[in-house]
Amino acid sequence: MIAIAKTDSRKYAKLLAKTLPSVIETEEENERTLAHVDELMSKKKLAPEEERILNLLVTLIEKFEDKHYRLDASTPHGVLVELIEAKAIQQKDLIPVFGSRGRVSEAVNGKREISKAQARSLAEFFNVSVELFI
Repeated sequence: MIAIAKTDSRKYAKLLAKTLPSVIETEEENERTLAHVDELMSKKKLAPEEERILNLLVTLIEKFEDKHYRLDASTPHGVLVELIEAKAIQQKDLIPVFGSRGRVSEAVNGKREISKAQARSLAEFFNVSVELFI
Protein backbone atom coordinates (compact mmCIF):
# COMPACT_ATOMS: atom_id res chain seq x y z
CA MET A 1 0.00 0.00 0.00
CA ILE A 2 1.08 3.53 -0.77
CA ALA A 3 1.35 6.02 2.09
CA ILE A 4 -1.35 8.58 1.44
CA ALA A 5 -1.17 12.23 2.41
CA LYS A 6 -4.16 14.02 3.92
CA THR A 7 -7.03 14.03 1.46
CA ASP A 8 -9.72 16.58 0.73
CA SER A 9 -13.03 14.77 1.30
CA ARG A 10 -14.87 16.80 -1.36
CA LYS A 11 -12.27 16.06 -4.04
CA TYR A 12 -12.24 12.42 -2.99
CA ALA A 13 -16.05 12.26 -3.16
CA LYS A 14 -15.97 13.68 -6.71
CA LEU A 15 -13.44 11.04 -7.75
CA LEU A 16 -15.55 8.32 -6.16
CA ALA A 17 -18.60 9.54 -8.05
CA LYS A 18 -16.65 9.55 -11.31
CA THR A 19 -15.04 6.14 -10.79
CA LEU A 20 -17.94 4.37 -9.02
CA PRO A 21 -15.78 1.64 -7.45
CA SER A 22 -17.52 -1.53 -6.30
CA VAL A 23 -16.77 -5.19 -5.70
CA ILE A 24 -15.75 -6.64 -9.06
CA GLU A 25 -17.95 -9.55 -10.13
CA THR A 26 -17.30 -9.91 -13.88
CA GLU A 27 -14.39 -9.78 -16.29
CA GLU A 28 -15.91 -6.68 -17.90
CA GLU A 29 -15.98 -4.89 -14.54
CA ASN A 30 -12.38 -5.96 -13.98
CA GLU A 31 -11.35 -4.57 -17.37
CA ARG A 32 -13.13 -1.28 -16.64
CA THR A 33 -11.38 -1.02 -13.27
CA LEU A 34 -8.01 -1.87 -14.84
CA ALA A 35 -8.59 0.96 -17.33
CA HIS A 36 -9.13 3.39 -14.44
CA VAL A 37 -5.90 2.16 -12.82
CA ASP A 38 -4.00 2.59 -16.09
CA GLU A 39 -5.35 6.11 -16.42
CA LEU A 40 -4.21 7.01 -12.92
CA MET A 41 -0.82 5.34 -13.27
CA SER A 42 -0.12 7.22 -16.51
CA LYS A 43 -0.06 10.50 -14.59
CA LYS A 44 3.32 11.85 -13.50
CA LYS A 45 2.06 12.94 -10.09
CA LEU A 46 -1.10 11.89 -8.29
CA ALA A 47 -3.05 14.04 -5.90
CA PRO A 48 -3.63 12.42 -2.48
CA GLU A 49 -7.26 11.76 -3.46
CA GLU A 50 -6.13 9.99 -6.63
CA GLU A 51 -3.67 7.88 -4.63
CA ARG A 52 -6.49 6.83 -2.33
CA ILE A 53 -8.71 5.85 -5.31
CA LEU A 54 -5.78 3.99 -6.88
CA ASN A 55 -5.25 1.95 -3.69
CA LEU A 56 -8.95 1.13 -3.54
CA LEU A 57 -9.12 0.05 -7.18
CA VAL A 58 -5.98 -2.09 -6.90
CA THR A 59 -7.43 -3.80 -3.83
CA LEU A 60 -10.67 -4.57 -5.68
CA ILE A 61 -8.74 -5.94 -8.68
CA GLU A 62 -6.52 -8.11 -6.49
CA LYS A 63 -9.55 -9.57 -4.71
CA PHE A 64 -11.24 -10.42 -8.03
CA GLU A 65 -8.11 -11.88 -9.61
CA ASP A 66 -7.19 -13.92 -6.53
CA LYS A 67 -10.66 -15.47 -6.60
CA HIS A 68 -10.91 -16.05 -10.35
CA TYR A 69 -7.38 -16.76 -11.54
CA ARG A 70 -5.77 -18.63 -8.63
CA LEU A 71 -2.48 -19.02 -10.50
CA ASP A 72 -0.57 -20.13 -7.43
CA ALA A 73 -2.71 -23.29 -7.04
CA SER A 74 -2.55 -24.34 -10.69
CA THR A 75 -0.29 -26.68 -12.57
CA PRO A 76 2.25 -25.17 -14.99
CA HIS A 77 -0.08 -26.17 -17.83
CA GLY A 78 -3.04 -24.50 -16.09
CA VAL A 79 -1.03 -21.33 -15.54
CA LEU A 80 -0.08 -21.25 -19.21
CA VAL A 81 -3.70 -21.65 -20.34
CA GLU A 82 -4.92 -18.97 -17.91
CA LEU A 83 -2.25 -16.49 -19.01
CA ILE A 84 -2.98 -17.09 -22.68
CA GLU A 85 -6.65 -16.33 -22.03
CA ALA A 86 -5.98 -13.37 -19.72
CA LYS A 87 -3.54 -11.75 -22.16
CA ALA A 88 -5.68 -12.66 -25.19
CA ILE A 89 -2.71 -14.01 -27.13
CA GLN A 90 -2.66 -16.71 -29.77
CA GLN A 91 -0.61 -19.88 -29.77
CA LYS A 92 1.49 -18.58 -32.66
CA ASP A 93 2.73 -15.79 -30.36
CA LEU A 94 4.47 -18.48 -28.27
CA ILE A 95 6.45 -20.02 -31.12
CA PRO A 96 9.62 -18.08 -30.15
CA VAL A 97 9.33 -19.55 -26.64
CA PHE A 98 8.78 -23.18 -27.67
CA GLY A 99 10.55 -23.24 -31.02
CA SER A 100 7.75 -24.63 -33.18
CA ARG A 101 3.99 -24.51 -33.65
CA GLY A 102 3.76 -28.23 -32.76
CA ARG A 103 5.54 -27.81 -29.43
CA VAL A 104 3.34 -24.85 -28.56
CA SER A 105 0.24 -26.92 -29.29
CA GLU A 106 1.50 -29.86 -27.24
CA ALA A 107 2.31 -27.62 -24.25
CA VAL A 108 -1.00 -25.74 -24.41
CA ASN A 109 -2.96 -29.00 -24.68
CA GLY A 110 -1.05 -30.59 -21.79
CA LYS A 111 0.65 -33.24 -23.94
CA ARG A 112 4.15 -31.89 -23.32
CA GLU A 113 5.79 -30.87 -20.05
CA ILE A 114 7.25 -27.38 -19.83
CA SER A 115 11.04 -27.56 -19.61
CA LYS A 116 13.05 -25.33 -17.27
CA ALA A 117 14.35 -23.31 -20.22
CA GLN A 118 10.81 -22.87 -21.54
CA ALA A 119 9.64 -21.92 -18.03
CA ARG A 120 12.23 -19.14 -17.93
CA SER A 121 11.21 -17.94 -21.40
CA LEU A 122 7.50 -18.06 -20.50
CA ALA A 123 8.15 -16.13 -17.28
CA GLU A 124 9.94 -13.44 -19.27
CA PHE A 125 7.29 -13.44 -22.01
CA PHE A 126 4.40 -13.02 -19.53
CA ASN A 127 6.40 -10.97 -17.02
CA VAL A 128 5.63 -13.36 -14.15
CA SER A 129 7.64 -15.52 -11.75
CA VAL A 130 9.34 -18.57 -13.27
CA GLU A 131 8.03 -20.64 -10.33
CA LEU A 132 4.57 -20.58 -11.91
CA PHE A 133 5.83 -22.87 -14.67
CA ILE A 134 7.99 -25.26 -12.64
